[in-house]
Amino acid sequence: MTGEATAGGGPAGRGWREATEAALYGPGGFYRRPEGPAGHFRTSVHASALFAGAVARLLCRVDEALGRPATLDFVDMAAGRGELVSGVLAALPAPVAARTRAYAVEIAGRPSGLDERIVWRSEPPPAVTGLLFANEWLDNVPVDVAEVDAAGVPRLVLVADDGSERLGPPVPGPEARWLARWWPLPAEEGLRAEIGLPRDRAWAAAVGRMEQGLAVAVDYAHTAPARPPYGTLTGFREGRETAPVPDGSCDITAHVALDACAEACRAARTTPTPPGAAPAPADAARTPSEQAHTLTGARLLTQRAALRALDLAGARPPLALASTDPAAYVRALASAGEAAELTAPGGLGDFGWLLVPVGIADPLA
Repeated sequence: MTGEATAGGGPAGRGWREATEAALYGPGGFYRRPEGPAGHFRTSVHASALFAGAVARLLCRVDEALGRPATLDFVDMAAGRGELVSGVLAALPAPVAARTRAYAVEIAGRPSGLDERIVWRSEPPPAVTGLLFANEWLDNVPVDVAEVDAAGVPRLVLVADDGSERLGPPVPGPEARWLARWWPLPAEEGLRAEIGLPRDRAWAAAVGRMEQGLAVAVDYAHTAPARPPYGTLTGFREGRETAPVPDGSCDITAHVALDACAEACRAARTTPTPPGAAPAPADAARTPSEQAHTLTGARLLTQRAALRALDLAGARPPLALASTDPAAYVRALASAGEAAELTAPGGLGDFGWLLVPVGIADPLA
């Protein structure tokens, strides 16, 4: 931490949340650039078409749990350039695809040549019956950063456009309560945490749009027993990790406290609206009694476990196939390699999956 950071001749005066919001989503921001996220980093969606195939199988399980409704929603949050939603539509059985209403939710403009069946939106539809899937969305919901000062007090970290920092005021009320509950910082100078409250609210609002079905968040994640002592804030530019600089030139991301997100959507569904008060957006269409009984149990698991439950194992094909059908063996070997990458320990396989069934049983149970 620097003592007095400057940018353009003045002291850093913005928290990381405000600075990241402008850098990623403001005019000319990182996520509005023409190359899209795939130009700078690789997600499971870009690693292999097997990922979209697994999500398509998950959507089919949700469809069965819903009794095969006339219209089945698939909502791809933070859709990038539509790679996942396009892959899911292509992988669905024709009868299911014919009933599927596909949405891509993204702030950037609609890419040219995208399948005309895909509805492009800047926010999710108000009512969803089906599968809402958020792959690496929450890690890009901007958050403030706290750091413990010499007196043991957590303070907001302020940042300049060049990435230099200084300590600001003590962490305020709601954010301080979030830290105390989800990421308590010992009174040791220099310890840091990302304040995940905006992500909790964003996820609860998204789940609140579910009429019936399943909401899934997939992301870099940590849980309360293993919070990193110095936080996880970082940047990505042209495929490489870099220092986070809020000038629009790089992605700015931080791992997600998915356990806090899980609790936030439970609370949003089970807390009655006080008499005379306007309901929260996530609950606007539901009575308190409906809110209390809609969720059927949220849970966390690794991507490795989730994909294996969706029949993606990464096993090598039998060597005998190389003799009887060499081309099939090569294809199966390539597929196994891609599946292994998606489920690898220490890599994509360690991503967290937060599953929130709404009015149905857990399709992966």
